[in-house]
Amino acid sequence: MDEEVEKITCKDVSEKGEDGAVDDPSLRKRTAIVHRSISSDPTPQAGIAEDNQEPGDVGSPPETKEGDDGGQLLELSRLIWEEWKKSSWWDKHGADWAIIGLAMCSVPAGFLCLGSGSLFLFVLGILILGLANSAITVKGSHLASHRSLCQSSQLGRIWATFFIEVCSWIPVPCGEKGHVKQHHGHTNVIGLGDSSVWKAPFLSCAVYMFLAPLALPVVTLFVGLRYMSQMAVPRALCSLACISVGLWGHCWLLAQISGLGAGSAIVCVFLSRSVMAIPFIHVNIFQHIGLPMFSPTQRPRRLILMAHSVLNLPRNLILDWTFGHSLISCHVEHHLFPMLSDHMCLKVKPTVSGFLRTHNLPYQEDTYLSRLQLFLRDYNELMVQTPPITQLAELR
Repeated sequence: MDEEVEKITCKDVSEKGEDGAVDDPSLRKRTAIVHRSISSDPTPQAGIAEDNQEPGDVGSPPETKEGDDGGQLLELSRLIWEEWKKSSWWDKHGADWAIIGLAMCSVPAGFLCLGSGSLFLFVLGILILGLANSAITVKGSHLASHRSLCQSSQLGRIWATFFIEVCSWIPVPCGEKGHVKQHHGHTNVIGLGDSSVWKAPFLSCAVYMFLAPLALPVVTLFVGLRYMSQMAVPRALCSLACISVGLWGHCWLLAQISGLGAGSAIVCVFLSRSVMAIPFIHVNIFQHIGLPMFSPTQRPRRLILMAHSVLNLPRNLILDWTFGHSLISCHVEHHLFPMLSDHMCLKVKPTVSGFLRTHNLPYQEDTYLSRLQLFLRDYNELMVQTPPITQLAELR
């Protein structure tokens, strides 16, 4: 059911009439799944089993009961789609493309600084490339994995290949399986999407929080290569070719523009990619770990699950630019509507926060410093020991 709710996204606006009625059979089918799942009294496993169902066209959905979770989610969805319909292309995609484009335009300046011979300019060049790289590989790849960069599905797949494989060195199926299907589909559900991929219990707090992230570019490359060994040979070869082009192209540009040798170019590539690695790890653990965790057999409905298990950080100029609003100050909005772009998440933020508070649901927010202090104080409990399971059976 969770995946079907996610499919009722901004692209479906064009499939609705002016009065909001569902006209398209595929949309009607998806909407009916949501209504059917919330109008029944399923067993704990039923909500999970419905994720993979492909029922036929069952006609117009029945009315939902006032106050139940599915009805509230559909009500919120209608508000968001109304906002989407009256938004311009700039709001939907343009603002994010402007940031990614600006990052790409700053790359040559970083290359020139590296070749200047001045230590100050060398450090400045690494910083410029580090910030640009984060905007391209984190923000760009994240939006591409959710097909939020454009409304064309075919063009979306091309952008996913470019940003995820060529720029980020991860096979597209690897990124989409771990992030889109598991993490988004089963947020904070233990064993499915509980962010345990970010845990390294064999590392001490200081090493994990401030040293280990610097190795993230190397780890990312090896994770991608390992995942390719499990893929079908033709698809693995395509991914390997794209990743090789990305890595070789980065080193070649450094050699040509900055005048660096092969060894120095490789070092600069990985050094620049580690500039934002520490806050990247922090953001990924701050916004989910330490919040309620759920058993796969006693998970609440989607709206309640996201309200309790996702947290927003305050706006920050550098993090907003390099990681995107959906990973920083609009993470709740992103988890509820993952196909919205970063700028659209920011635009609908007042609607979502107001709706959750009106319906007496938590809208979780905390500061970066506060979360950092929490993890430094309770690192062993949060990152080493098994997290406690919060049962919200009465809200299910």
